[in-house]
Amino acid sequence: MIVRPRPNALELFFILRGSIVPDIVGQIAVAAILAAFIIFIHRQWPHALPVFEGAPFAVVGIALSIFLGFRNNACYDRWWEARKQWGEHIFLARNFARQTLILQEIDGGVTRERLNRLVIAFTWALAKHLRSTAESRSGPKEWLEGEDADFVAEARNRPDAILRLIGTELARQRTAGVLSDMLFQTLDATVGRMGMVQAACERISNTPVPFAYTLLLHRTAYVFCILLPFGLADSLGWATPLAVVLVAYTFFGLDALSVHLEEPFADIPNGLAISAMAETIEINVREALGETNLPPLPKARDFILM
Repeated sequence: MIVRPRPNALELFFILRGSIVPDIVGQIAVAAILAAFIIFIHRQWPHALPVFEGAPFAVVGIALSIFLGFRNNACYDRWWEARKQWGEHIFLARNFARQTLILQEIDGGVTRERLNRLVIAFTWALAKHLRSTAESRSGPKEWLEGEDADFVAEARNRPDAILRLIGTELARQRTAGVLSDMLFQTLDATVGRMGMVQAACERISNTPVPFAYTLLLHRTAYVFCILLPFGLADSLGWATPLAVVLVAYTFFGLDALSVHLEEPFADIPNGLAISAMAETIEINVREALGETNLPPLPKARDFILM
């Protein structure tokens, strides 16, 4: 996720890191070269290539802009929904640590520590589940011990396996009379909401924007930029490549940006900072357990927070 101060008017034209330009510079260059070639042929041999009226291009351009806007809105909604789900999980992890304070005086706080270590393990397992390259100073294995580690290692869905371990521990404590009905229900409800966060993130990750819709916009944008010089050759002359570059930057840029937003958990600059959020949860929960030797909160590197 790109985290940087708002640039001034001059910096806006020269910023590349975090911009979509590196992803589309090849497409823009091809569109500009093709436009220049068409204008050259048209100037040298006026009747060698057909020239069209500009009105149809204006209509198609407006329609294409609207469809690109719809697609970007749909993709941004996926990105924002993913961010809300991880924000919900940050709240749930902190709240679970607070709710288990009542267990601090029972068995020296061993049960409370185990439950919260499992929450940290779940957080990192979920990050790895959504993004295999999620990095941290630690990981889910560090927070699992003995049979727990073996049980999770054999599971196909490791975050869900950790939630089952938490549920099993809560049920064991309820059977032993350590937890009252009300406290058990409160803690179990929090764990259930963690499961809902996982399910929502899996839904976003496993259900892409319909491919046919994406393919239609890709094709239309390419065809439009290829044919556009034929509609501007007479009216703009050698300024046509510049106009084509501006149009290509807009259309290809919106298309590439929607691709980034469509995959909010991907390891790209515009992806969500799930590693940083998982590390924040780990630090917060460890602090709630009374630890003092904690690492600093994650910071952006080169304006990118992963």
